[in-house]
Amino acid sequence: MIAALGWSLAALAIAALIVRGAIAYAHRRGMLDQPGQRRSHSLPTPRGGGVGIVLACLLALPGVLLGQPGPGSGRVLASLEVALLLVAAIGWWDDHRPLRQWPRLGVQLAAVTLFGAALLADGEPAWLPVLILAGGWSINLHNFMDGSDALLAQQGIFVGAGLGGLALAAGQPALAGAGFVTAAACLGFWFYNRPPARIFMGDVGSGSVGLLLFALSAMLWRADAALLWPALILSSTFVVDASLTLLNRFLRGRRWYAPHREHLYQWLIRSGGSHARAAASYLGWNLLVAAPAAVVAGSHPAMALAVCAVVYTVAGATWIVAKRRCMRRLSQKDRHVAT
Repeated sequence: MIAALGWSLAALAIAALIVRGAIAYAHRRGMLDQPGQRRSHSLPTPRGGGVGIVLACLLALPGVLLGQPGPGSGRVLASLEVALLLVAAIGWWDDHRPLRQWPRLGVQLAAVTLFGAALLADGEPAWLPVLILAGGWSINLHNFMDGSDALLAQQGIFVGAGLGGLALAAGQPALAGAGFVTAAACLGFWFYNRPPARIFMGDVGSGSVGLLLFALSAMLWRADAALLWPALILSSTFVVDASLTLLNRFLRGRRWYAPHREHLYQWLIRSGGSHARAAASYLGWNLLVAAPAAVVAGSHPAMALAVCAVVYTVAGATWIVAKRRCMRRLSQKDRHVAT
């Protein structure tokens, strides 16, 4: 783990250095996110800082996945590196010149298919469609959730470190190192994205973080199938918020890909909360609910599915109650302004 620590520190430094350069680059190229339908900020802010996370992981992941025994074979690592390049490249293009959703989705699914096929090359190819759907959804849900200062970077730190801890407990040092490297790269970006954000992640970063967290979870599942449930618990806040918001938009006949501000974190800000407070709410769930539940599920495999189901049920109920409270608060605020 000394090597993993060294590569994690390298990822932290690389990400921080590149993000700092990305701020100047975004200003020169006019890559600024304007306040609007989807975003919750009030000032034009540079985007594309997620390129620091991407380059840090591209450079550091081979050091931990090839330097130690574990599921990170050369084939899987190579497929992950290429998949990450594909997702980052289409996101980087979109950050410069917005693309339609279907070309982006096509490249993302191709990247996930490449990684999934390599991961399943030794058997069980029937799982490939499930991996493709899960990977495509992970990329896009993390993109949807990238609309508030520090929120996605914070999630990447928490889930990456949590997956690393699960892998370490399962005797998978290479995979543990990969989780810690991902968390460290997100931390390097977080320093510039904490409220008030100096730069946003952009599609280059949000989609890439979604791919990385999916890939690490899938590799953990291949190493020990019982670890799928604690891995899912770690991601419960983002999965529930994005999934229930998308379902709600479907039921209302709205386009899922259109810009909007209907995620819970956006309602928290719209109803009077700050970006820091919204991020603190998600961090509170992660630390007080998701982390302990993941530990229980990881240490008691027979209970893992049940614990995961309970966490997602409670998270769904919490989402409904919290959103209704935000809507009532916003309605009262609007009536007060009107009078």
